[in-house]
Amino acid sequence: CVTFQLACCCGIAACSLCCRCCPKIKQSTSTRFMYALYFILVTIICCVMMSTTVANEMKTHIPFYKQMCKGIQAGEMCEKLVGYSAVYKVCFGMACFFFLFSLFTIKINNSKSCRAYIHNGFWLIKLIVLAAMCSGAFFIPDQDTFLNAWRYVGAAGGFLFIAIQLILLVEFAHKWNKNWTAGANHKQMWNGLLALVTLILYSIAAAALVLMALFYTRSEGCMYNKVLIGVNGGLCLFVSLVAISPCVQNRQPHSGLLQSGVISCYVMYLTFSALSSKPPETILDENNRNITICVPEFSQGLHRDENLVTGLGTTILFGCILYSCLTSTTRASSEALRGIYATAETEVARCCFCCVPDGDADADEHVEKRGGQTVVYDEKKGTVYSYAYFHFVFFLASLYVMMTVTHWFHYESAQIEKFFTGTWSIFWIKMVSCWVCVCLYLWTLIAPLCCPTREFSV
Repeated sequence: CVTFQLACCCGIAACSLCCRCCPKIKQSTSTRFMYALYFILVTIICCVMMSTTVANEMKTHIPFYKQMCKGIQAGEMCEKLVGYSAVYKVCFGMACFFFLFSLFTIKINNSKSCRAYIHNGFWLIKLIVLAAMCSGAFFIPDQDTFLNAWRYVGAAGGFLFIAIQLILLVEFAHKWNKNWTAGANHKQMWNGLLALVTLILYSIAAAALVLMALFYTRSEGCMYNKVLIGVNGGLCLFVSLVAISPCVQNRQPHSGLLQSGVISCYVMYLTFSALSSKPPETILDENNRNITICVPEFSQGLHRDENLVTGLGTTILFGCILYSCLTSTTRASSEALRGIYATAETEVARCCFCCVPDGDADADEHVEKRGGQTVVYDEKKGTVYSYAYFHFVFFLASLYVMMTVTHWFHYESAQIEKFFTGTWSIFWIKMVSCWVCVCLYLWTLIAPLCCPTREFSV
């Protein structure tokens, strides 16, 4: 009996071993939730490894700390378990875990196959495998060569993760406009909503531009800030004019200012984020004292309690990463990356259009109760999402987390307590992301003009 219970914990029934009062959950949702928990667990470990505060507290409060470190061969004071090199190794194990599962789950069409059972269950065994892969990375020979090579792999994967999110943002903007435009053909209310939301988006973008010009520039100096604010503001105006130009409207009647408003707001957000991540500029005042310029005065007071600000900011950041991973792995998003979109005729206008389920993969859902939470087996006839693409996105997210926690190319001085300290690498990554986003959106507008014989649907 005990053996059978242990087998259930390791097998596909693990997700149902919750209390009976929990709401009904779909198998596809519970599976993605479990992998997300694994991702969060390893991410927290990486943050702890980059924290000098946690390391010092452990040395002070854990008895026999020095003997424990020697026992696990982590150095005299566990120096092998802290710093950027430890994060690289742990993220290497997590990235390998998701990459191998991405290869393992290629071409799975329903949840009845043996590979699908492994993907949807055996959680305890997979947790042990994940822990073994993260631990095994510490025993890789020739650590210096490994770290140097893995750094470039992490940078490439991190950039690809950013690119996927930018592509899906552009797709989201087009889908929003197309969905509400479809409703405008039946009710004039949708036209009013389109106009109202567009006005709000442009008001936010314009207000952000003015505030950044006020707080991040001054009459002398701040040349970088002035140029970048002006360039990005001009790009937003340019893409807005292109979106409503007659030549674009002839080929793409669904193109409009709503998409441009979404992109403009995101560009302003990235601009603000980049300016706040830029290393501070200092000059000598009349008393020959160094003063910081080109940053708001109130922002200096916000960073007095660095641990609180860093903890809250890190939580929000990785919450956004996790949300991006889960939303970008839906069937609609994965098809959008391959250029497959729903036709306008099949669009049903709704306020929360982005929260629509992925589809009826299994119309007559099979419900099972196994003494705990009710699980709906919704993938008997077809998968709700692509298993391989799901794991590949988490593979890229692992690399993005690795590079973000270690301050990208400023890894040697990286600490989680200095997570929001400005560095040039983070500044330029955000600025380049901003320009790539504009270029992607601009391409969706002018592509039908450049290739008139090809059919485009956005």
